[in-house]
Amino acid sequence: MASTIAAVSGCAVGPNFQAPPAAAPAAYTHEALPIQTQETDVVGGAAQRLLPGGDLPGEWWRLFGSATLEALIDKAMASYPDIAAQQAALRAARDDVRAGEGAFMPQLQGNASQLREQQSGASIGPGYSGYITNVFQATVNVSYTLDVFGGERRKVEGLEAQAEAQNFQLEASYLTLTSNVVSSAIQLASIREQIAVTHEIIALEEKQLATIRRQFELGSHTRADVLQQQSNLATVRATLPALQQQQAAAEHQLAVLTGRFPSDAASPELDLSDLTLPADLPISLPSALVAQRPDIRAQTAVLHQASAAVGVATANMLPQLTLSGAFGGESLRFGNLLQPNSGIWNLASAVSQPIFAGGTLRAKRRAAIDGYDQAQAKYRLIVLNAFQNVADSLTALDNDAQALKSEYDAVNAAKSSLELIQRQYDAGAINYVSLLTAQQTYQQARIAYVRALASRFTDTVTLFQALGGGWWNRSDPGTMHAADARPSRVQQ
Repeated sequence: MASTIAAVSGCAVGPNFQAPPAAAPAAYTHEALPIQTQETDVVGGAAQRLLPGGDLPGEWWRLFGSATLEALIDKAMASYPDIAAQQAALRAARDDVRAGEGAFMPQLQGNASQLREQQSGASIGPGYSGYITNVFQATVNVSYTLDVFGGERRKVEGLEAQAEAQNFQLEASYLTLTSNVVSSAIQLASIREQIAVTHEIIALEEKQLATIRRQFELGSHTRADVLQQQSNLATVRATLPALQQQQAAAEHQLAVLTGRFPSDAASPELDLSDLTLPADLPISLPSALVAQRPDIRAQTAVLHQASAAVGVATANMLPQLTLSGAFGGESLRFGNLLQPNSGIWNLASAVSQPIFAGGTLRAKRRAAIDGYDQAQAKYRLIVLNAFQNVADSLTALDNDAQALKSEYDAVNAAKSSLELIQRQYDAGAINYVSLLTAQQTYQQARIAYVRALASRFTDTVTLFQALGGGWWNRSDPGTMHAADARPSRVQQ
């Protein structure tokens, strides 16, 4: 019906929207990245291969091979309130489209009235007395405003664009939620391991302090050596509260992300060693990124909505043609409303044209054009940020692999050095300061290694998020998965 009326009414005023051309660069970074990252022979140290032109899976988190992680994602997708809110907003936007399409149909309204009144006899003639009468009326009124200049079509076009924007905001919420859950779980596992390492170091420091105290009692150590070791032990212990606070915060965040109160937080049993580092990383081509990122697609729809608003503002400055009519009955008795001699009807047409509105309509049209320019500038910024996200993630993967190898070598070297210096110290060949320095170096290396290992997992998550998360390969009843919503159908 809408298409028929559109054909009769003619072309819609205002710009016909076209998606901005995808001015994508040939590469994400100005420097060529290696196809494969460095490998370290430890858990989580596997080489990662970049596969340009590859397609992301819709449930990318399964690449980490953790049933615990998948269970957290399922819980979050079903229980996180923001997802329910975004789904409701999408339903509302779709209903707004259906409501807007009602303007293309004739508007029918039924009216019924009863009037009891006293009339003066003077209205009839001199000497007539007044009288009381009842008037019953029932009519059906029909009106239709011809969309001659396409103002209503532009309104519906804007509503459809708004629904599309809301759809991709929901997709972006899905992507943000899953990425936050995986990243929080990795962070929690990393903090636990750092706490475990810190406890091991504390145990070693306590053992060392007991040894120095015995040697002090035997006269082979000074009081200063005992105090120095006590200070070193206290320094290591002081790092625990901050780590424990980070652990609690990560547990609380996971609880909220899965729709629970922090008081109901159940810490998942997940270690970094339980995760598999994805070896093959599909990397979308730069020309495809614009069609995949939910935030870019949402802003494209916002730009479309702003374009339609220009058409609406333009149509409001032009004449409006309305056809109307009424049919029914009018009688002094209710029972006679359907009698042939009680019938009433009318047909009317009206044209309205704004003549003077104090410059309001022109100003509103200029404001709509300014809104379009604003949306276009935001679109450009979102595209630039998207490419920055991918570029940062790709370089991070390569640097993470090198950092893990360096930290692994540093831990081994620090451990060997500490063992050697410990033997030399026990033999009386070196002083306590050298041993203390070696202990501190080993402590720092252990913690840095755990953080470097966690960064490999976290930055892999960040890459999947930066590339759009593969939403086009996931079927979800809460979003629109029509063919024109998929990347392959985007006009570029």
